[in-house]
Amino acid sequence: MTDKSNDKHQQRQQKVKEQVDARVAAAQDVKGIFQVITGNGKGKSTSGFGVVARCVGHGKKAAVCQFIKGTWECGERNLLQGAGVEFAVMNTGFTWDTQNKEADTAAAQATWQESKRMLADSSIDLVLLDELTYMVTYGYIDLNEVVSALNNRPPMQSVIITGRAAHRTLTDLADTVSEVRNVKHAFDSGIKALEGFDY
Repeated sequence: MTDKSNDKHQQRQQKVKEQVDARVAAAQDVKGIFQVITGNGKGKSTSGFGVVARCVGHGKKAAVCQFIKGTWECGERNLLQGAGVEFAVMNTGFTWDTQNKEADTAAAQATWQESKRMLADSSIDLVLLDELTYMVTYGYIDLNEVVSALNNRPPMQSVIITGRAAHRTLTDLADTVSEVRNVKHAFDSGIKALEGFDY
Protein backbone atom coordinates (compact mmCIF):
# COMPACT_ATOMS: atom_id res chain seq x y z
CA MET A 1 0.00 0.00 0.00
CA THR A 2 1.46 3.36 -0.96
CA ASP A 3 1.70 6.24 1.46
CA LYS A 4 -0.92 8.15 -0.54
CA SER A 5 -3.49 5.32 -0.49
CA ASN A 6 -2.74 4.71 3.18
CA ASP A 7 -3.38 8.41 3.92
CA LYS A 8 -6.75 8.27 2.09
CA HIS A 9 -7.70 5.13 3.98
CA GLN A 10 -6.75 6.76 7.27
CA GLN A 11 -8.80 9.88 6.44
CA ARG A 12 -11.87 7.77 5.55
CA GLN A 13 -11.55 5.75 8.73
CA GLN A 14 -11.14 8.92 10.81
CA LYS A 15 -14.44 10.24 9.39
CA VAL A 16 -16.14 6.93 10.22
CA LYS A 17 -14.70 7.07 13.74
CA GLU A 18 -15.97 10.61 14.26
CA GLN A 19 -19.47 9.60 13.12
CA VAL A 20 -19.51 6.54 15.38
CA ASP A 21 -18.15 8.52 18.34
CA ALA A 22 -20.86 11.16 17.85
CA ARG A 23 -23.60 8.50 17.84
CA VAL A 24 -22.15 6.86 20.96
CA ALA A 25 -22.02 10.24 22.72
CA ALA A 26 -25.65 10.99 21.75
CA ALA A 27 -26.97 7.68 23.19
CA GLN A 28 -27.52 8.66 26.82
CA ASP A 29 -30.69 6.78 27.85
CA VAL A 30 -30.01 3.88 30.22
CA LYS A 31 -32.85 1.37 30.42
CA GLY A 32 -33.71 -2.24 29.77
CA ILE A 33 -34.10 -3.03 26.09
CA PHE A 34 -37.06 -4.75 24.47
CA GLN A 35 -36.14 -6.70 21.34
CA VAL A 36 -38.30 -8.68 18.95
CA ILE A 37 -36.61 -11.31 16.76
CA THR A 38 -39.04 -12.38 14.05
CA GLY A 39 -39.18 -13.53 10.44
CA ASN A 40 -39.37 -16.85 8.60
CA GLY A 41 -35.68 -17.69 8.77
CA LYS A 42 -33.84 -20.06 11.07
CA GLY A 43 -32.02 -18.65 14.08
CA LYS A 44 -34.50 -16.55 16.06
CA SER A 45 -34.40 -18.63 19.23
CA THR A 46 -30.68 -19.25 18.78
CA SER A 47 -30.08 -15.50 18.67
CA GLY A 48 -32.15 -15.01 21.83
CA PHE A 49 -30.23 -17.74 23.63
CA GLY A 50 -27.00 -16.08 22.56
CA VAL A 51 -28.04 -12.94 24.44
CA VAL A 52 -28.99 -15.07 27.47
CA ALA A 53 -25.48 -16.59 27.42
CA ARG A 54 -23.97 -13.10 27.11
CA CYS A 55 -26.04 -11.88 30.06
CA VAL A 56 -24.99 -14.81 32.27
CA GLY A 57 -21.40 -14.40 31.12
CA HIS A 58 -21.46 -10.91 32.62
CA GLY A 59 -22.66 -12.29 35.96
CA LYS A 60 -26.23 -11.12 35.45
CA LYS A 61 -29.45 -13.06 35.97
CA ALA A 62 -31.54 -14.35 33.06
CA ALA A 63 -34.74 -16.37 32.80
CA VAL A 64 -36.42 -18.12 29.87
CA CYS A 65 -40.00 -19.07 29.04
CA GLN A 66 -40.27 -21.53 26.17
CA PHE A 67 -43.51 -21.84 24.27
CA ILE A 68 -44.12 -24.41 21.46
CA LYS A 69 -40.90 -26.47 21.52
CA GLY A 70 -41.11 -27.80 25.07
CA THR A 71 -41.03 -31.52 24.32
CA TRP A 72 -37.77 -31.36 22.35
CA GLU A 73 -34.38 -31.92 23.89
CA CYS A 74 -32.88 -28.45 24.11
CA GLY A 75 -29.10 -28.09 24.19
CA GLU A 76 -29.35 -24.44 25.26
CA ARG A 77 -31.57 -25.38 28.21
CA ASN A 78 -29.21 -28.21 29.19
CA LEU A 79 -26.29 -25.78 29.32
CA LEU A 80 -27.96 -22.66 30.72
CA GLN A 81 -29.86 -24.34 33.54
CA GLY A 82 -26.47 -25.47 34.82
CA ALA A 83 -25.44 -21.79 34.80
CA GLY A 84 -28.41 -20.84 36.99
CA VAL A 85 -30.87 -19.73 34.30
CA GLU A 86 -34.47 -20.41 35.32
CA PHE A 87 -36.69 -22.01 32.67
CA ALA A 88 -40.47 -22.26 32.42
CA VAL A 89 -41.40 -24.64 29.62
CA MET A 90 -44.82 -25.12 28.03
CA ASN A 91 -44.01 -28.81 27.39
CA THR A 92 -46.75 -29.50 24.86
CA GLY A 93 -44.73 -29.40 21.66
CA PHE A 94 -45.98 -28.06 18.36
CA THR A 95 -49.65 -27.12 18.15
CA TRP A 96 -50.04 -29.07 14.92
CA ASP A 97 -49.03 -32.19 16.87
CA THR A 98 -51.36 -31.66 19.84
CA GLN A 99 -54.34 -30.45 17.78
CA ASN A 100 -56.12 -29.58 21.02
CA LYS A 101 -56.82 -25.86 21.38
CA GLU A 102 -58.22 -26.12 24.90
CA ALA A 103 -55.19 -28.02 26.22
CA ASP A 104 -52.76 -25.78 24.32
CA THR A 105 -54.45 -22.66 25.67
CA ALA A 106 -54.27 -23.97 29.25
CA ALA A 107 -50.58 -24.84 28.83
CA ALA A 108 -49.82 -21.46 27.27
CA GLN A 109 -51.63 -19.67 30.09
CA ALA A 110 -49.72 -21.62 32.75
CA THR A 111 -46.42 -20.69 31.10
CA TRP A 112 -47.59 -17.10 30.66
CA GLN A 113 -48.22 -16.86 34.42
CA GLU A 114 -44.56 -17.80 34.95
CA SER A 115 -43.59 -15.20 32.33
CA LYS A 116 -45.55 -12.49 34.14
CA ARG A 117 -43.83 -13.39 37.41
CA MET A 118 -40.43 -13.11 35.74
CA LEU A 119 -41.39 -9.81 34.07
CA ALA A 120 -42.26 -8.37 37.49
CA ASP A 121 -39.02 -9.53 39.18
CA SER A 122 -36.45 -6.73 39.36
CA SER A 123 -33.69 -9.22 40.21
CA ILE A 124 -33.95 -10.69 36.68
CA ASP A 125 -31.89 -8.69 34.17
CA LEU A 126 -33.11 -10.47 31.02
CA VAL A 127 -36.23 -12.46 30.15
CA LEU A 128 -36.40 -14.47 26.92
CA LEU A 129 -39.96 -15.25 25.81
CA ASP A 130 -39.14 -17.85 23.19
CA GLU A 131 -41.83 -18.39 20.51
CA LEU A 132 -44.32 -16.12 22.28
CA THR A 133 -45.49 -14.63 18.97
CA TYR A 134 -47.38 -17.83 18.14
CA MET A 135 -49.30 -17.71 21.42
CA VAL A 136 -50.55 -14.21 20.55
CA THR A 137 -51.35 -15.15 16.94
CA TYR A 138 -53.35 -18.23 18.01
CA GLY A 139 -55.20 -16.26 20.70
CA TYR A 140 -53.85 -18.38 23.56
CA ILE A 141 -52.43 -15.28 25.28
CA ASP A 142 -54.05 -11.84 25.08
CA LEU A 143 -51.93 -9.24 23.30
CA ASN A 144 -53.03 -6.44 25.64
CA GLU A 145 -51.91 -8.50 28.64
CA VAL A 146 -48.48 -8.98 27.03
CA VAL A 147 -48.17 -5.24 26.32
CA SER A 148 -49.17 -4.41 29.90
CA ALA A 149 -46.58 -6.79 31.36
CA LEU A 150 -43.89 -5.36 29.08
CA ASN A 151 -44.77 -1.76 29.94
CA ASN A 152 -44.83 -2.44 33.68
CA ARG A 153 -41.62 -4.47 33.95
CA PRO A 154 -38.69 -3.16 36.03
CA PRO A 155 -36.97 -0.29 34.16
CA MET A 156 -33.60 -2.03 33.83
CA GLN A 157 -34.99 -5.41 32.76
CA SER A 158 -34.43 -6.39 29.13
CA VAL A 159 -36.83 -8.66 27.24
CA ILE A 160 -36.51 -10.63 24.02
CA ILE A 161 -39.54 -12.07 22.23
CA THR A 162 -38.94 -14.54 19.40
CA GLY A 163 -41.15 -16.15 16.79
CA ARG A 164 -42.58 -15.70 13.32
CA ALA A 165 -45.17 -13.08 12.41
CA ALA A 166 -44.70 -10.84 15.44
CA HIS A 167 -47.77 -8.67 15.95
CA ARG A 168 -47.32 -5.10 14.75
CA THR A 169 -48.09 -3.80 18.23
CA LEU A 170 -45.05 -5.66 19.58
CA THR A 171 -42.71 -4.51 16.84
CA ASP A 172 -43.91 -0.91 17.30
CA LEU A 173 -43.28 -1.14 21.05
CA ALA A 174 -39.85 -2.77 20.72
CA ASP A 175 -36.58 -0.83 20.92
CA THR A 176 -34.91 -3.23 18.51
CA VAL A 177 -36.53 -5.44 15.87
CA SER A 178 -34.54 -8.02 13.94
CA GLU A 179 -36.06 -9.95 11.06
CA VAL A 180 -34.46 -13.26 10.15
CA ARG A 181 -34.97 -13.98 6.46
CA ASN A 182 -34.98 -17.48 5.05
CA VAL A 183 -32.63 -17.74 2.06
CA LYS A 184 -32.09 -21.51 2.13
CA HIS A 185 -32.85 -24.21 4.72
CA ALA A 186 -31.46 -27.74 4.91
CA PHE A 187 -34.89 -29.14 5.87
CA ASP A 188 -36.30 -28.00 2.52
CA SER A 189 -33.74 -30.28 0.86
CA GLY A 190 -34.82 -33.24 2.99
CA ILE A 191 -32.03 -32.99 5.58
CA LYS A 192 -33.14 -34.06 9.05
CA ALA A 193 -32.75 -31.70 12.05
CA LEU A 194 -29.40 -32.37 13.69
CA GLU A 195 -28.86 -32.57 17.46
CA GLY A 196 -26.30 -29.99 18.56
CA PHE A 197 -26.97 -27.84 15.51
CA ASP A 198 -30.72 -27.44 15.09
CA TYR A 199 -31.69 -28.13 18.71
